[in-house]
Amino acid sequence: MMVGVAFLVLLVVGVPIAFALVALAIVMIWASGNTILFQSFPQQFFGGLENYGLLALPLFILLGEFMNAGGIGRRLMALAMALLGPVRGGLAYVNLVANMMMASILGSTVAQITIMSRIAVPEMERTGYPRDVSVAITAAGGMLAPIIPPSMLFIIFGVIAQLPIGDLFVAGIVPGVILFAVFLAVIAWLGRRHGFPTSERISLMGRAAAVRDALPASLIPIVIIGSILGGFATPTEAAAIASVMAVLIGLFVYRELALSDIWPAFMRAATSSAIVLFLIAAAGLFSWVITFENIPAIVASWVQSLTSSPIVFLLLINVMLLFLGMVTDPIPAIILVVPVFLPVATGVYDIDPFQFGVIVCLNLTAGLLTPPVGTGLFTAALMGGVRAERLARLIMPFFLAVAIVIVALVFFPALSLGLGAALQ
Repeated sequence: MMVGVAFLVLLVVGVPIAFALVALAIVMIWASGNTILFQSFPQQFFGGLENYGLLALPLFILLGEFMNAGGIGRRLMALAMALLGPVRGGLAYVNLVANMMMASILGSTVAQITIMSRIAVPEMERTGYPRDVSVAITAAGGMLAPIIPPSMLFIIFGVIAQLPIGDLFVAGIVPGVILFAVFLAVIAWLGRRHGFPTSERISLMGRAAAVRDALPASLIPIVIIGSILGGFATPTEAAAIASVMAVLIGLFVYRELALSDIWPAFMRAATSSAIVLFLIAAAGLFSWVITFENIPAIVASWVQSLTSSPIVFLLLINVMLLFLGMVTDPIPAIILVVPVFLPVATGVYDIDPFQFGVIVCLNLTAGLLTPPVGTGLFTAALMGGVRAERLARLIMPFFLAVAIVIVALVFFPALSLGLGAALQ
C-alpha cells in the first residue's frame, strides 16, 4: 500500500515516470527489508539495455527523421492519390492509404500524425473538406502505427517480454490490414454524412509519373518487411539498411536532403532514443524488483479469483488498458503492464504472448488520442488548428472501429497468430 501511494505522489507532483519507476524500485526494496538488493542495483539498471533488439529502436527513429527531411512522405501521398483515382471522398481514402504506407516505415503514432498533418490536411482543406474532419482522419490514421511493422511499441514489448521482435512484426500484419479495412468503412460512412467531394481525375500519364516518382520511396517498406519475413535480416539490420536507403534516396534521387541535414537528424534521433531507452532501463529495474517480490504471482492469484476464462481475462485487461491509456503514454503503460500481467496471461491462462502483445499495443495506442493526456490528440489538434474537444468527438467512430478489432483479436487468436504459423 505504501509503495502504491509513493508512486501516485511522485506522478502527481510531476516526476517523470522513468525517475518515478526507479524511485519506486528503491522504496520497494527498502520496504521489503531486502537491502542486499541494492548491491545489484546498478548492474540491473544497465542490464535492462543489454539487448540486441533495442538497437532497432534508434535506427527506426533515425529512419523517420531521414524520411521527413528527404521528401519521402509527400511522394507516398502522391502515390496513394494516383492509385485511388476519382471517387467520392477520394482524398480521405488517400490520406488513410498514405498513413498505412507511413506506418510501415515510421512505427511511431505521434511522428506519423505530425508528418501527415503537414502533408494531407492542407490538401484536403483546399479541395473542400472540413478542416476538423480532415484532422480527425489524419489523427485516426496514426492508430495504424502500433501494429503495422515496424512498430516501436512492438520493439519495446519484445524487449521487455523477451520475445523475437521479427515474430511480433509478423503477428501485427493481419490485424493491421483488418484495422485498415474497417477504417475505410468508417471513412465511407463519414463521406456520406459530411458530403465529401470527389477527387480530381488524374491522367494516365500523371499516374505513371506519380508511381515512377514514388518508386524509390516505396522500396523502403518493401525492403524492411521483405528482408524480415524472408529471413535475410533481423529488424535491427533491416532498420539500418532502410536508414542508409533513405539517406541515399534523399541525397541523390529526390535531392531534398542536404548533407547539412544529416547531423541534425542524428541529434534529434539520439535525443528521442535516449528518452525511450532510459524508460526501458527503468522498466528493467522495476521488473526485476517486482519479480523478486513475487508480485506477478500475487496478481495471478487475485485475477484467478475473478475468472478462470482466458477471454474474460483479456476483456478485463482491455478495460484496464483503456483507462490506463487515458492518463499515460503507451511506452510507460507497457512498462507498467507487461512485467505484471504477461506472466499471468501466459502462465495461468495459456494465452499466446504474441496475441497478448498485439492486443496491448493496439489498445494503448488508442489512448494516445483520448483525453486527458492524449499526446497524439493534442499533437493533431495543434498541427491542424482544431480544438481538442471537437477532435475527440470526431475521432469517436474510429475508436469504435478499434474496439471491434480488439474484440475480434480476443475471440479469434488466429488473426494475430495465423500468418506466423503459416510462415514457419
